[in-house]
Amino acid sequence: MTATPPREHTRTYFLGKLAEVLEIRGLEVALRSNPPSLKATDPDAAMLSETVDCVATADGWYYRWSWGEIVESTNDPEAAADRILKVFAGRSPSGPA
Repeated sequence: MTATPPREHTRTYFLGKLAEVLEIRGLEVALRSNPPSLKATDPDAAMLSETVDCVATADGWYYRWSWGEIVESTNDPEAAADRILKVFAGRSPSGPA
């Protein structure tokens, strides 16, 4: 049996914290283990989904969009959820123009 590297445990921990906040706010969330990532989907607009992972930088751990841009520090999953929801609202047919 192969042990999971500590770095992967850290990513999974931070993604789990973000998943909890997103679920409370009404998004559907799927955690993936290899590589650790989180897929968030708006249940009211199933076409709206984003994948987020975690990355360690010299300044600490950060949530990161699938295209590599930083979302927010893992120290603030609430702010990361705010930003994800803002992106969803901007893409929603009923969202801001």
